[in-house]
Amino acid sequence: MSTALLVIGILVFLIVAHELGHFFAAKLFKVKVEEFGIGYPPRAFLIGIIKGTEYTLNWLPFGGFVRLFGEHGETKGSGSFAGAPKYAQAAILIAGVTMNAFAAWFLFAGALSTGVPRQITDRSQIEHAQLFVNTVVPGSPADAAGIRVGDEIVSIKDVHDKEARLTPMEVVNFVGDRGGKELEVKYTREGAESTAMLIPAHAVVAASADRPAIGIGLALVTDDSMSFWQALKESGPYTVGAFKETVHGLWTLVRDAAAGEPSLQGIVGPVGLFDYVGNASRHGMGQVLLLAAFISVNLAVINLVPIPALDGGRLFLLGIEAIIRRAPNKLIVQSLNFAGVLAIIFLMVTVTYNDIARLLA
Repeated sequence: MSTALLVIGILVFLIVAHELGHFFAAKLFKVKVEEFGIGYPPRAFLIGIIKGTEYTLNWLPFGGFVRLFGEHGETKGSGSFAGAPKYAQAAILIAGVTMNAFAAWFLFAGALSTGVPRQITDRSQIEHAQLFVNTVVPGSPADAAGIRVGDEIVSIKDVHDKEARLTPMEVVNFVGDRGGKELEVKYTREGAESTAMLIPAHAVVAASADRPAIGIGLALVTDDSMSFWQALKESGPYTVGAFKETVHGLWTLVRDAAAGEPSLQGIVGPVGLFDYVGNASRHGMGQVLLLAAFISVNLAVINLVPIPALDGGRLFLLGIEAIIRRAPNKLIVQSLNFAGVLAIIFLMVTVTYNDIARLLA
């Protein structure tokens, strides 16, 4: 029950944030907002009316909506969406995505200020940083010794008991200076400590074949919390990285579909979201905020896809209208909208089926 409420809370927050973007942009460009609703109809009750805008609470608690005057082109008079300049219409449409980007930024900041694992480059002022293996070169001394991705390096020392300082660069230099000499590497995996005796060799890493190496990539990780203002600065790259990762994943999906090899196995829908949120909540609020930030980024990117009924589709039609200097044929627009809705329904059914199959497995 608590997981269900958490999922609903995340979705409502992110979708309402998206709709607030449309709302504020519409107010900025003097387009009349007829209704701002939390949840989806049927209406539960009217909260109030302020400056001609109805604020409502609705029975289906899975998001929210903004109803603009003349948004479907039925009215082009003063204060209508259709009567606003094209740049104003485009700004209103893209404002929802912009708000989701800001929401992700703040959610990443909240996660970092709460304390979630993050990669750092230096141990200075970080007391509890841990050094993890993030890559293992196949056939390398580390691979042969059984070291795996995810192992935590506890210590590295030579036969004279001289230890390496546990940062990625210090370990690289320490190992590089001891080619052909045996090293003792202590590491932990799932709470159990192990020891491996390794001899650094040349030609382990192709990019630096002349430098002795044992064949591991390392990442220094800490979960220490930071001040919210520091987290706000640090969360910018996280947000940009999440957008790049999401766009790349979407492009891969489209590319595979065009090649006749579509795969929806990696896409998570509403049912799968319950499992993800449940797992995140067991690891603390920081992980929940981190997951919510990634969901916000996904909502932003998906909304920009040029499918009718999404903001991206409406932007595409707006661009066509600006080029041909007249409204597209209504029958064609309605047909595209219908096809878009069918595509979304098909996608949701397929993804939900995959979610259930994963849970049962």
